[in-house]
Amino acid sequence: MSRQIVLDTETTGIDFKSGHRVIEIGCIEIVNRRFTGVEYQTYLNPDREIDEGAVKVHGLTFDFLQDKPRFVDIAEEFLKFIRGSELLIHNAEFDVGFLNNELKLIPGKDSLIEDVTDKITDTLQIAREKHPGQRNSLDALVQRYEVEGYDREYHGALLDSKILGDVYLAMTGGQSDLLFESSSSQVSQELKESKRKMVSPNEKSKTPLIQLTEAEEKENLDYLNKMKEETGVQPIWLKKE
Repeated sequence: MSRQIVLDTETTGIDFKSGHRVIEIGCIEIVNRRFTGVEYQTYLNPDREIDEGAVKVHGLTFDFLQDKPRFVDIAEEFLKFIRGSELLIHNAEFDVGFLNNELKLIPGKDSLIEDVTDKITDTLQIAREKHPGQRNSLDALVQRYEVEGYDREYHGALLDSKILGDVYLAMTGGQSDLLFESSSSQVSQELKESKRKMVSPNEKSKTPLIQLTEAEEKENLDYLNKMKEETGVQPIWLKKE
């Protein structure tokens, strides 16, 4: 079983080295390239003010977060959720750096994100390899791969994880390829069936011939002659005299 966790965070600012903190974690689970519906999401109290520029991005304010748990309170359940998985993160260095900083702030905690996960895959790096020299932000990839169904005013960790999951599947082959292969296989099988049903030119048709009565034959002949008069073209079924 291939278990992947698409992960995103929101923060108080852009640099944890300046004391900025994680204020939201959002994760969705993918197993064997299919969404399972299993999610993990939490808001966090950062115990500090949030940069104005960051608020404009995610819309999270200090007042909203004051009654939320602190990272130390959810660390174990979060690590349990991602344990043994492959993490899929857009610009992984940013999110992993912030999360590892949060873990280091917990007294006696020596586990880092790399220690509990099987692998960390940076989807930004994948995008840069596939589309060199182009914009490869999440928003740019959403437009490029025509990912639809999401309406957002602000960035949110859980919402962005869902969007990134769709982008990742599209960018790496996606469920659309699975559907295409299934469809192609079905069409191929139908073609084989139709070929088996076709009568070879060298074979006699097994379709029974219907013998017309004398009256039916006369009616048919009258119809063909009428067609000839109206169109000026002799029907191929009408014998030349």
